[in-house]
Amino acid sequence: MDKFLRLLDWREKHIKERHFVLILSFVVGIAASFAAFILKSLIHLIQRGVTFVFEAEDVNYWYLALPALGITLASLFVRYIVRDDISHGVTKILYAISQRKAIIKLHNVWSSIVASAITIGFGGSVGAEAPIVLTGSAIGSNLGRAFKLDQKTLMLLVGCGAAGAIGGIFKAPIAGVAFTLEVLLLDLTMTSIAPLLISSVTATAFSYFLMGSDAMFRFDLYELFSLERIPFIIILGVICGLVSLYFTRGMNKLEGFFKRLKKPYQKIVVGGIMLSILIFFFPPLYGEGYDTISALLMGNSDVLFHHTFLYNFRHNLWVVILYFSMIVFFKIFASAATNGAGGTGGIFAPSLFVGCITGFVVSEGMNWLGFDIPSKNFAFAGMAGLMSGVMHAPLTGTFLIAELTGGYDLLMTLIITSVISYLTIIVFEPHSLYAMRLAQKGKLLTHHKDKAVLTLLTMDNVIENDLEVVYPEMSLGELVKVISRSNRNIFPVVDRKTGVLQGVMPLDEVRNIMFRPELYNRFTVKKLMIFPKAKINVNMPMEKVMEIFEKTGAWNLPVVDDSGKYVGFVSKSKIFNSYRRVLVDFFNE
Repeated sequence: MDKFLRLLDWREKHIKERHFVLILSFVVGIAASFAAFILKSLIHLIQRGVTFVFEAEDVNYWYLALPALGITLASLFVRYIVRDDISHGVTKILYAISQRKAIIKLHNVWSSIVASAITIGFGGSVGAEAPIVLTGSAIGSNLGRAFKLDQKTLMLLVGCGAAGAIGGIFKAPIAGVAFTLEVLLLDLTMTSIAPLLISSVTATAFSYFLMGSDAMFRFDLYELFSLERIPFIIILGVICGLVSLYFTRGMNKLEGFFKRLKKPYQKIVVGGIMLSILIFFFPPLYGEGYDTISALLMGNSDVLFHHTFLYNFRHNLWVVILYFSMIVFFKIFASAATNGAGGTGGIFAPSLFVGCITGFVVSEGMNWLGFDIPSKNFAFAGMAGLMSGVMHAPLTGTFLIAELTGGYDLLMTLIITSVISYLTIIVFEPHSLYAMRLAQKGKLLTHHKDKAVLTLLTMDNVIENDLEVVYPEMSLGELVKVISRSNRNIFPVVDRKTGVLQGVMPLDEVRNIMFRPELYNRFTVKKLMIFPKAKINVNMPMEKVMEIFEKTGAWNLPVVDDSGKYVGFVSKSKIFNSYRRVLVDFFNE
């Protein structure tokens, strides 16, 4: 400990903080890359371990039990070893940032890796990317805390961890930076962009060393982008946006359903049965789905019919379209069942999976109508469209797919599809799947500075507790004594026994009679008090508080808890002062 303290002291004296952050971003990138490698290796090791005893042809009977077993083991691991909720990794990062602390628990450095490896290795229908993003962010957060860095720098290191994780697991450095800026952080500045780039590029370079430099998916381009196909690409973008809307709202509702199941065994039983039935009828739902994506990008759609009752109908166009559409429809059920039952995984892989199949189905439908649409190109673009729509991140969708496949020659196709998909979904849903739950609680940061600052403000920052309390039965004479020792001009009136707020006593209401002693016993506080224009709940988000101030025109309002008990007062001037302080601290360079 003494040596570490001496190291901290030496660092503060000899290394400027800006330079030190760059060094840490490099370290975070290396660590995130190794974490991605470990997770991928564990997944493949478990997959080989559980499948080596039987042939792939037995999938419909042997694989029925594997995903349910995986989510059971993952649930037990989380419940009895981790003893903390580690699901919804990206949402947890957003929450940490929204709390202005950027603190992510130390166990997230390893717990998400183990839980997601078990879940996915046994065939859970989720992706490994969100858990590794949480791992990378946890590395950045805890490394920054170890070196006693300020909160703003911690937020940047959390972003570096996320960028490094995306760059490391996908070998996509630009997508890593884009994801962090679009989904996690608020502002693009030169101070922030350099560490993010260092982390993402470093992680990608080490992933090349550890896992090879080949693109994640092989994509052979046979037809280049052409202006004549822009109308069809726009149609694909609109459809991807609508499918993204279904994906987002469907996942949110299904996750809510599993949350209402209070007992862990209920979640495991319901989720396990749901997942097993879906995989039995739709084998492509097994695991991450990357084999399916690879097959469609290579033009081999027959793979999706293996081990199904429809294998002999694989060349019937209507069967293909119907079967593929049902896979898209039920994918969210399989993913929600995996996480809801206790498994750990993300939506990166499911969104790529659904997008690829959506693009293929759209192209096949257009070809049936007589148009010449390359199915592989549309499957390729569909992945970008779904990711853009689900995450509300068109840059991430564009560059991730380009880097995953090496398909930069179709960059215009990716951009158009991603942008149209994003523009379509925001008409119906203002928040991404990651942000939806935080938005419902008023804890979500946005790229809008005013809203972001109000989100960072909490009631603890602005509430005032130094007001003198008076009671309804007090006489005017007793009230005057309270006024004489107070430097405030408003007094909360509360029930003496329950502490429930009854009203407020402004000084202006008694100013004309407070110097007339003959009236001291004639009037009580109850007769003189007024009802406040509004009450502020102590748990109310600050944006809602400001709306109430604007609506009522008040400058001071009482704060109560859920039972109506008086807590304090909040003033518009105090909010404005706190607003300016947060704006300076977190958004000025």
